Amino acid sequence: MPALPRPNDGPGSRYTARAATTRPRRARRGRHADIAALASWLTGRDLWLVRMLHEHRVLTTPQITRLAFTTARSAQRRLQLLHQHNVLDSFRPLVQTGSAPEHYTLGKAGATLLAAHAGIDAADIGWRPTSTGRIAYSPYLGHDLGVNEQLTQLAAQARTRPATGLTLWLSERSCARRWGDIIRPDAYAHWTDGDRVLPFFLEYDTGSQTLARVEAKLPGYAAFTTTTGTRPVLLLLTRTQSRDLALRRRLADPARELELRIATSSLDFTTDTPWGPWWAPLALGTCRTALSELASLWTEITEAAGLEPSDADTALTLPVPPLPPASEAGP
Repeated sequence: MPALPRPNDGPGSRYTARAATTRPRRARRGRHADIAALASWLTGRDLWLVRMLHEHRVLTTPQITRLAFTTARSAQRRLQLLHQHNVLDSFRPLVQTGSAPEHYTLGKAGATLLAAHAGIDAADIGWRPTSTGRIAYSPYLGHDLGVNEQLTQLAAQARTRPATGLTLWLSERSCARRWGDIIRPDAYAHWTDGDRVLPFFLEYDTGSQTLARVEAKLPGYAAFTTTTGTRPVLLLLTRTQSRDLALRRRLADPARELELRIATSSLDFTTDTPWGPWWAPLALGTCRTALSELASLWTEITEAAGLEPSDADTALTLPVPPLPPASEAGP
């Protein structure tokens, strides 16, 4: 019987993600086999990374390196060690050309440690043995990585420019937990440059949604301002300049009518410097400006309501610092 043709994409294709859960892991015995001993061996940076992966689901080796390590080699050594001890899991998507970096997720031991710190059972944090596979095969993987790529670039600025960077970064899941009855942005963050602070929601547009569907999100952001009395900026980031222009034409009038503060850009501009002069405010023409300048253009913007810890918060719902402990951000 002849072999069935291989599909172009999806399960069974040449480009299916290779999840680490499917490859053998070398068994390790000794002093790190006990979870209590493992906890004493991990550093503050390791525990920060466990929390980051729980919050943001998946980060690549380059993204983790720019946030927490001085060199790619030191990052790879530590990440491989954490993977061997099941603190982290990983997969590497197969791509049509070249090779993808390792994509790290939360491992079983990491989930157990996280649950222990929060005083709950591991099952209660939402981790399952199939979690890595679900992330690897998710149709939203590219979207999630795109969001994390931009925000890790912004956060890492603080490592070379101490007065610049992200002071707060909430994931889509954290945003939904706080404001999901009104809006569901892809992220919320505070960009700081000297004495200027820009609180913003991020919508990362991959082009998979119609322009009408993107427009339909705007009344929710207007309702958020009316309901909470706070006004963060809304950043719309697209993959291409043509999509950016199409969104600008579609959203200019409703943004003005709803009195929203919106700036747009595309990956054709931002590349690896999303803080640069690539952002065009909708209400102020097409002149592009740096991210920090938006705080000067819109002096009435304020931080979002609902950020203060409440009785409903736990150790797992509090914001994770965008960078690891300062004393452990080196090799």
